[in-house]
Amino acid sequence: MEYSTIVIGDELLIGQVTDTNSGWIARHLSPLGWSARSVKVIADDAQEITRAIDEAMAQTSLVLMTGGLGPTKDDITKAVLCRYFGGEMVLNEEVKRNVDEMFKRRGIAMNHLTSLQAMVPSSCRVIQNEVGTAPIMWFERDGKVLVSMPGVPQETQAMMERAVIPQLVKHFHSDVDIEHRTLVVVDYAESALAERLDDFEKQLPEYIHLAYLPAHGVIRLRLTGAHKSKYVINADMERLTKQLHKILGKSIIADGDKPLAMIVGERLRELGMTVSTAESCTGGNIAHEITEIAGSSDYFMGSVVSYSNDVKHRVLGVDDTVLETCGAVSQPVVEQMACGVRNLTQTHCAVATSGVAGPGGGTPEKPVGTVWIAAQVGDVAVSKCHHFNGSREQIIERATTHALIHLLKLLQ
Repeated sequence: MEYSTIVIGDELLIGQVTDTNSGWIARHLSPLGWSARSVKVIADDAQEITRAIDEAMAQTSLVLMTGGLGPTKDDITKAVLCRYFGGEMVLNEEVKRNVDEMFKRRGIAMNHLTSLQAMVPSSCRVIQNEVGTAPIMWFERDGKVLVSMPGVPQETQAMMERAVIPQLVKHFHSDVDIEHRTLVVVDYAESALAERLDDFEKQLPEYIHLAYLPAHGVIRLRLTGAHKSKYVINADMERLTKQLHKILGKSIIADGDKPLAMIVGERLRELGMTVSTAESCTGGNIAHEITEIAGSSDYFMGSVVSYSNDVKHRVLGVDDTVLETCGAVSQPVVEQMACGVRNLTQTHCAVATSGVAGPGGGTPEKPVGTVWIAAQVGDVAVSKCHHFNGSREQIIERATTHALIHLLKLLQ
């Protein structure tokens, strides 16, 4: 089944805010076998919103809309939807109670504008927003559905999972079973992996296809199939997954669509090990990725962001002479940083980074993007020099990813 997504907000069109809702929606509806026919980002303008709804309703049976539901005057989506689907604006007592309770919990007095959130079109069915004040509105016309949701990503994503997706599944039932299998792969460029799997792809059943989803040194391989027989599709998926494991071996680091930091954490927990980080150019980003995972306190002990040579020496014990002769961006320094933070925090494992993230600071010998990474597990340590391209942010992200990959390979 296909659906359309409409994302509303002037702030999106001028680049002040980035649209993350449409991508999140696509990732979470794809396992249901639903694909986006179109994604349209539009201004807070009544004519633009109406035109976008017309086009989307003509194309698909389901339209998902985010944004324009705030209490300020520039948020006009609710009024446009009322005119489009008919009816009048009415006070919804449940929404009013929800908003009242939310403001009481926050210790904030509700003003007139916020109280208007409880006014909704009589032509919609309201889904209560458990994490915000703007109600979710479900409209139906001629067998088609439009769901209007807040633009705040945390609210949209939470309520999609809790209420909207379950109700969509119930409304748009299907007799076709959809199956997805995702494997996380390292050590390959996308083109090299596609070449490696050429014969494998040629023998796939017609109802199963393979997708390559690359990002920062990691490729997610996703098998997707749709079949009326759940037994048939499960059997084929099991067989094909085993074939991929046989072909790619240890390059497959996980079954399932998991963040790299989660894969590392699961392995640490299995082994009963702890980890710490010593970071210079990544500025704590590795620690941030690790601690984004719930339960990471089981295995993550702490981090030292040793941006200066003085902190590298005084806190981590890096030899002054080595810093002077080799420079901060060097193999012996990053290895001593890993050893130092491991001893300081009394952990089983450690990772360390030191590099030139740019945009300045590079030299002919160590240009921007040069990053040394060290990983240590027990008395075993590995270190490698990488040369990353891209902006400062991209270099930091790529260094973070490769640091976690180095650690995971040692843990394996």
